[in-house]
Amino acid sequence: MSAAWRKEHNGNGMSAGGKDNSSPVRVGMSNELFKRLSDFIYTESGIKMPYSKKTMLEARLQKRLRSMELDSFNEYCSYLFSPEGIAKELVHMIDVVTTNKTDFFREPQHFEYLLEYVLPELIDTKGAGIRRPFMVWSAACSSGEEPYTLAMVLDRFSHKVRGFSYQVLATDISTRVLAQAQAAIYDGERADQIPQEFRRHYLMRSRDRTKGLVRIVPELRAHVKFRRLNFMADDFGMREKMDVVFCRNVLIYFDRPTQETVINRICSHLHHGGYLFTGHSETINGMNVPLQQVANTVSRRF
Repeated sequence: MSAAWRKEHNGNGMSAGGKDNSSPVRVGMSNELFKRLSDFIYTESGIKMPYSKKTMLEARLQKRLRSMELDSFNEYCSYLFSPEGIAKELVHMIDVVTTNKTDFFREPQHFEYLLEYVLPELIDTKGAGIRRPFMVWSAACSSGEEPYTLAMVLDRFSHKVRGFSYQVLATDISTRVLAQAQAAIYDGERADQIPQEFRRHYLMRSRDRTKGLVRIVPELRAHVKFRRLNFMADDFGMREKMDVVFCRNVLIYFDRPTQETVINRICSHLHHGGYLFTGHSETINGMNVPLQQVANTVSRRF
């Protein structure tokens, strides 16, 4: 936040009530302000924020108030909605309000389907992975467990199929979780979900065993590229086409029209005959999208 903005709105870094912002006093968010902020979040990220989440939103945004030494949500929103706030604070606000829950090998039936059906078919019909790298997109990748799981599965497959190559693109709207994903350092307990064979090949343990940390080996990290992406953007900035997209457990945060818009945008980056994997509680039924369901939560682009 610029000094000029502080002076105009707070008076030389002091709150409107004359309190030193190093010890901010936060008043609850009014219903009117919550409505304005939730509409803004929906426009910028597609995430629905119903009134039932007002307390959660207040609690999460308090981190930003403390960081910026602001007294109230009114002050915060005045800055957020300003041109400077849009440019500098929007990305931090989205980091705070987004939910990031993931695990290694989450919904394992998807990886089994990928190995047993998708890979053999796309190799046979399109030469994917043989004539060119097999391209997989982990959309809404959170802290990286999903794209690294995909990389592990594809790498083991490459040891069985001569000449097979692959690349994983991982995207998320949150810069905070992308930084965690790129670091590829995880608590050892989280790694317990990884089968022993994969742990042996793809994890390094911290020299200080008391920390209980593991890191993905550099050879595997080299196959995963991270990029920030907002599903609400008209242009995803992607020129490559994908053979497979994993977009799981993120559509549930959007309303039905936004879900349809997002899926159509994703499909524009998916090869004809490519596959979309969605979460166990997500469905494309009734949507005007170029997909045909071929298995539970698995669809193919026509």
